[in-house]
Amino acid sequence: MPHRITDECTSCGACEPYCPLDAIYEGSYKYEIDASRCNDCDGLAKNPQCKKYCPVEGAIVRIEE
Repeated sequence: MPHRITDECTSCGACEPYCPLDAIYEGSYKYEIDASRCNDCDGLAKNPQCKKYCPVEGAIVRIEE
């Protein structure tokens, strides 16, 4: 399942370079994740890389269906 970036994001940019699918981009007020590109790093890494490197608890969460 894809992830999204919440309003907890401080726009530090720590997550962006670690996304293997280039799904993270700088939005108007915070970083955003293109949900159509994000696949939870499935087959690419053991855990979502954006969440692993984000220093802010709760800034990156899984999109629930």
